Amino acid sequence: MRFNRMLLSTTLVIVALVVQVSILARLHLPGAVPDLVLLTVLGLALVYGHVGGALIGFGAGLLADLAPPADHAAGRYALVLCLVGYLAGLVKPDNGQLRSATGPMAVVVAAAVGTTLLYAGVGALVGDTAARHVGLPSLLFTAALYDLLLAPFVVPAIMALARRADNDPLAESSSAKAADVSSGWLSSGTGLSIGSQRGGLRLKAARSRMARAGRIKGVKRL
Repeated sequence: MRFNRMLLSTTLVIVALVVQVSILARLHLPGAVPDLVLLTVLGLALVYGHVGGALIGFGAGLLADLAPPADHAAGRYALVLCLVGYLAGLVKPDNGQLRSATGPMAVVVAAAVGTTLLYAGVGALVGDTAARHVGLPSLLFTAALYDLLLAPFVVPAIMALARRADNDPLAESSSAKAADVSSGWLSSGTGLSIGSQRGGLRLKAARSRMARAGRIKGVKRL
């Protein structure tokens, strides 16, 4: 990953994690907690692709595993977000821009449900049965609902920041073509101006020669 991608992704993930732990987790909403870190990973994966999404998801999940108050084994959420980031990056738009909001909203709902199921499944493998006591259906419904409500405000902003910080090769090629066209126009315009200046100089030289020849003939006539 490029340095600007790493810097932007790290900053956005840390900000999202701080907001989620210090604000969203303390709202005591019924069911799940709005997952701002997940939405950040989704927004970055939709721009950077499946490889970048997997790396960002793993790093974000590992930070979430280590952030207090951590009540589960380290690496559990990192594995989940790594898989989710990879899968979300597979549906990355070709030009990095969204044509409609239907696709991203479906990705958010699928990611929210899939993250909850994967987290509960990995927890069941390591002996954590907290999801059974809370109620898995209510967790799935509230996780999808909260993330869907936050997604229109988070995902487009994350994608816009990622596109702006990233050097788009399509934009660079189009700007290079525009620069070539403009330079071609400039060179053609310069050639015309130089040609006109040369023509003017030739015309002035011919007129001066004719004037000199007339003067010489006049002198000979005298």
